[in-house]
Amino acid sequence: MLKVTEGDVAPDFTLPTNGEGSFTLSAQKGSPVILFFYPKDDTSGCTKEAIEFSQHLEAFKKLGCLVAGISPDPVKKHDKFITKHELTTMLISDEEKTTLEAYGVWIEKSMYGKKYMGVNRTTLIIDADGKIAKAWVKVKVPGHVEEVLATAQELFG
Repeated sequence: MLKVTEGDVAPDFTLPTNGEGSFTLSAQKGSPVILFFYPKDDTSGCTKEAIEFSQHLEAFKKLGCLVAGISPDPVKKHDKFITKHELTTMLISDEEKTTLEAYGVWIEKSMYGKKYMGVNRTTLIIDADGKIAKAWVKVKVPGHVEEVLATAQELFG
């Protein structure tokens, strides 16, 4: 269950990124941020989503938007994922799952009757003031990035 809704101030966080970087959400004030939470590097849906965000990155940049993906995978795995698929989006690592929990996207899931904890694929548009302008929960990958871009164009174009 998403713990934040449209209009809420997005919970701040500082986490490591690919390429030994660091990302602090509050440091992005003044620029919109597209934050996509995804389950795991190098799985079919996550790979397709990351590639599509990378393919549309220039269009998001033209709107002043920063795009970043966040998952519980370690930075080294993110680095390999980026290299393998030539991704251009920043990937954030939340191995402790503190940010995933703060946003309410670390949830109990079920597959073939087996329960486990995992990321509920979610995308947020956070406006320049740090408020959530739009939220997509339980994202289905086909057509999603185009929908996010269209919404960003309406909001910031």
